[in-house]
Amino acid sequence: MRPDGSPALQPSGAKVGLSTASVYPESTAVAFELAAKVGYDGVEVMVWTDPVSQDPYALQRLSQHYQVPILAVHSPCLIVTQRVWSTDPWVRLQKAQFAAELLGAQTVVVHPPFRWQRDYARHFRKGIQRMAGETDVRFAVENMFPLRVRGREVSAYQPSWDVAADEPYRDFTLDLSHSAVSKSDALDMLETMGDRLTHLHIADGTGLPKDEHLVPGRGTQPCAEVLERLAARRFDGHVIVEINTRRALDRAEREADLAEALAYCRLHLVAPQVAPHPGDRA
Repeated sequence: MRPDGSPALQPSGAKVGLSTASVYPESTAVAFELAAKVGYDGVEVMVWTDPVSQDPYALQRLSQHYQVPILAVHSPCLIVTQRVWSTDPWVRLQKAQFAAELLGAQTVVVHPPFRWQRDYARHFRKGIQRMAGETDVRFAVENMFPLRVRGREVSAYQPSWDVAADEPYRDFTLDLSHSAVSKSDALDMLETMGDRLTHLHIADGTGLPKDEHLVPGRGTQPCAEVLERLAARRFDGHVIVEINTRRALDRAEREADLAEALAYCRLHLVAPQVAPHPGDRA
């Protein structure tokens, strides 16, 4: 207890990492440099068109050079990365698993299939379960959002963008920028995912029909509440800052945004400290 009688706060043990996408249009290598400089616990590698992001051995060298652990690998799931590593989505996942195992990453982040990936979508749930059963790496499926066309909502994903409501995956990634676009209640989504939530993409949004990825605290999402609830449940996954800094005027402004996001996470990843029971041994 504090002198004023209020409960003491205990920092969460969750690690706070930086998505390499957060430094775009700068490179994957710059993300490692800035993560080390600002004080992040590690990085999540977004595998995309940067050749370094596609090379596990180059990533290993960067991790060793900057002494920055790789916490997660984001499989190439974007439209612009449909040919990265392979045109076969299962091969891409296998390569992501290999990279995660080589690099000591806990998680592979994966999006649900696009609607036009019919065969992949048909076998996705069972295939993810099978792969997860063959490794210690977690395959954390991420919530997405619908598109809005002429006042109508259209899902680009199969069976749905709302993965928590529709599919019993073993592990989930909750993305708060995506929950803003979908106009979902992020706290409800958090509770629906429950203990299967093993990965968080922390960012903010205002509810516009576009994926904003604002610095947490600059939008309308309950970023603080989500972090505090995770701290209270002794969350042992990773909190990954995935923000958009493309409008930063220079490196200094980008670095300031990354530092602000990290400070926000550290501030809210706290929980009331449980007092020891009088009968407990010291």
